[in-house]
Amino acid sequence: MTPEQAEIVAIQSLGWLVTQDDLLSSFLAVSGAGVGELKQRAADPVFLASVLEFLTSEDAWVRTFCDAFGLAYDAPLRARYALPGAEMFHWT
Repeated sequence: MTPEQAEIVAIQSLGWLVTQDDLLSSFLAVSGAGVGELKQRAADPVFLASVLEFLTSEDAWVRTFCDAFGLAYDAPLRARYALPGAEMFHWT
């Protein structure tokens, strides 16, 4: 997946996330971002990577998101690895 394709998946996931009130609250708490910052930070690949990291932390969220956008279930994780900071991403 190219970085450009990854950014599209990440922006889609951010759009989906803002429609999920309970998840959005959790993401904002974890990321330290404010609601007003989301649109502005959507152009930042590092921020988009954090959106994907949050999304991929729960399989059910990944499935729901991917089903809504007709994506393969591995698309969010592949997108995450195509964005900055993947070399520092650890599962443990």
